[in-house]
Amino acid sequence: MFKVAVLVGSLRRESINRKFAKVLEKLGQSSFTFHYVELGDLPMYNDDLWADPPASVMRLKADITAADAVLFVTPEYNRSIPPVLKNAIDWGTRPYGQNSWAGKPASIVGTSPGVIGTAVAQEHLRYLASIIGLILMGQPEVYFSFKPGLVDENFEVTDETTEQFLESYLARFEAFIRRVGEREA
Repeated sequence: MFKVAVLVGSLRRESINRKFAKVLEKLGQSSFTFHYVELGDLPMYNDDLWADPPASVMRLKADITAADAVLFVTPEYNRSIPPVLKNAIDWGTRPYGQNSWAGKPASIVGTSPGVIGTAVAQEHLRYLASIIGLILMGQPEVYFSFKPGLVDENFEVTDETTEQFLESYLARFEAFIRRVGEREA
């Protein structure tokens, strides 16, 4: 069972990206333990704060370090990633020489009501992932269009084809994490 640090880029209570993460958690419960990393209490990045680092920042770094892999679930804000994700990424890379992201296997997914399902935001995040040293799974890409009725109140997918696609994605993510871990050993 792999421990996955899940970073949801929306702080909204009724976030469809958080719901989507819960769908993936439910579908992957036999292979993964999802740990939702709290992002809402992180202060905006300020290098001066390293003199007395905030507890929320140290928790973030510990959560990433303790995980076998990272899953970003991102909405798209103005054709990019939300500030809360960029802020978490910045905190995780510092202080210099203590990059918590480096070498972690990772995947990026996201959902929106629109047909391109966060494709542009994911592309921006892929670029950042390469800069900060994450080992990123390239395929399959998941640009999920969150339509009414596709997910029920128990986080179950109501469409069999969609459920099969997501299960296939999770199986590939599991194999990817295993492969990266074997390479590092």
